[in-house]
This record gives sequence, C-alpha cells and structure tokens, in this order.
Amino acid sequence: MAAQLHRGQHVQHAQRHLHHFVRDLIVEAAEAGRIRTDIDADELTHYCLHALGAATDLRSRTAVHRLVTVTLNGLDAAASTTAT
Repeated sequence: MAAQLHRGQHVQHAQRHLHHFVRDLIVEAAEAGRIRTDIDADELTHYCLHALGAATDLRSRTAVHRLVTVTLNGLDAAASTTAT
C-alpha cells in the first residue's frame, strides 16, 4: 500500500512539474508574439497536455504528427484574431 501511495504522489509531482514546464513555454511564446494571447496560459496548458495525451491511443507515427499539427494550429497567434 505504501508503494502505491508513493507512486501516486510521484506521478502527481511529475504531472505538476510538466504542467509548470509547459505553461512557462506557453507564457514565453505568448510574450514573444508566437502564440495566441486571448486565452489564459493555464487553460492553454491544459488544452495542450490533454490533446497530446491522446497520442498514446494513436497507432501510427503519421497520426501522432497530425495530432501535434492540430494542437500547434490551435496555439497559433493568428487563430486569436478569428476566434469568437
């Protein structure tokens, strides 16, 4: 039971670390004008991590590349000018 608890805490720590890492990248890219700024960085981080998490269910490298492309297109700074 202690091993399961420790593993759970370890996973939660890793997930928080990944979230902060990706969020920092998003903030930096937004400040540089490379990605959209009309959506909060935390929200974009959740979007990216959940979207890219779907890659584990994909069966081909091509499908993974399409998923990454769609995710990156959602971050595009030009998208913020067409969002409603």
